[in-house]
Amino acid sequence: MKKILIKDIAGFCGAQTSLDGEISRISTDSRDVDENTLFVALVGERFDANDFVEDVLRKGAKAVICSKKVCDDERLICVEDTGKALLQIANGYRKSFNIPFIGLTGSVGKTTSKGMIYAVVNKKFNAMRTAGNLNNEIGVPRTLFTLEEWHEAAVIEMGMNHFEEISRLSKTVEPQIAVITNVGTAHIENLGSREGILKAKLEILDGMKKGSTLIINGDNDMLATVEKPDYELIRFGIDGEKLDMKAVDVKADEKGSTFKALYNGEEAEVFVPAVGIHNVYNALSAMCVGVKLGFTLKEAAEGVADFEAEGMRQKITNAGGAVFIEDCYNANPDSMMASLDALATIKKTRSFAVLGDMLELGDFSEEAHRKVGEKAAQTGCDFVLTFGKLSEHIAKAATEKGCNAKSFDDKEKIAEIICENLKKDDTLLFKGSRGMKMEEIFLSVYKKIGYNPDNA
Repeated sequence: MKKILIKDIAGFCGAQTSLDGEISRISTDSRDVDENTLFVALVGERFDANDFVEDVLRKGAKAVICSKKVCDDERLICVEDTGKALLQIANGYRKSFNIPFIGLTGSVGKTTSKGMIYAVVNKKFNAMRTAGNLNNEIGVPRTLFTLEEWHEAAVIEMGMNHFEEISRLSKTVEPQIAVITNVGTAHIENLGSREGILKAKLEILDGMKKGSTLIINGDNDMLATVEKPDYELIRFGIDGEKLDMKAVDVKADEKGSTFKALYNGEEAEVFVPAVGIHNVYNALSAMCVGVKLGFTLKEAAEGVADFEAEGMRQKITNAGGAVFIEDCYNANPDSMMASLDALATIKKTRSFAVLGDMLELGDFSEEAHRKVGEKAAQTGCDFVLTFGKLSEHIAKAATEKGCNAKSFDDKEKIAEIICENLKKDDTLLFKGSRGMKMEEIFLSVYKKIGYNPDNA
């Protein structure tokens, strides 16, 4: 980050300080401070970083934002709420950049959409983006603090579990362009209904000026109802009404999807290097951002083709004559459904759905897992193998629909069964919540069949 005056930082959060000088680092980790650091002492349900302030001062931190005056030291800058102060400081820093800020949110696909938007924007701008899943009220400020003077655009992902979180993040980022990928069922236990989820997602407008651009999925049943006359509304999709950016002639295989994009009288051929129809929607959202920033449709399409998936998000691996879809980064009902659709789209002969528990679904959990099982049967999975207590409902529902499904509590047993049954041209999907570590299963399979992914 570029240097900031300590007095300016105090001013951002309505505090006072007699300190002169400037800082070039902001940290919320008491183990990660030096003489150029401002430390922000956050308070959570299970921790109070005010307890570490004296230690941080001994390490030489140049200034500390705290909510308790634990000692007499001129480096202390006291505020009522350090979490709020962190957002205010991040907003103050963001305002020093006169560049396009693109904010995005959605029930599923945020990180992939972020990657595609970045791939498009970065064709013409020296862009930065949210790293990993730093999309909450600590992660978004951390992301903003990585902005440097040479950046020409920023793509910021925003996540939430409860009402008002997106609102606070949007007011911090102040995006000129916002993207809502979809409205599904993620976090429905906290938001009450899909209508509640829609309301929460639309909080992204709270930090935007009237006349700013809102890009939404016009095929999503909830987003299709949105009318915002005070904003420029751009709708993308395949089948919906009143679409501004549309995909036609969609074709898919294990390498990705191709389609023709239509926008404002232009058309362009597009290749999306990611499997599944949901990634066509992600590509369309990215192209909408591109054209809004002055790209031709063809230039936006070229950006989409540069997309590279992050981590274990629908990575395609060919091993032992079979196709493995490694999608173990995370899971919720919407992403599970999308991945099963992708499996059905690219399978050549037989398909295996190797599925783990979806965590943090509350009272909705059993119903959500059963719906995934029904979807697995509906999409023609030949084998459904589940791991975890909750995913027993997946196997049970799939069995009731006539699918060959079985649940396990041993990952190694699943790997053995796969190896015993694996044939050339089979397609296998591995997916579950991050805590289930479903990658351990396909890594075991690779080892058993003599495939080394490090040498691929």
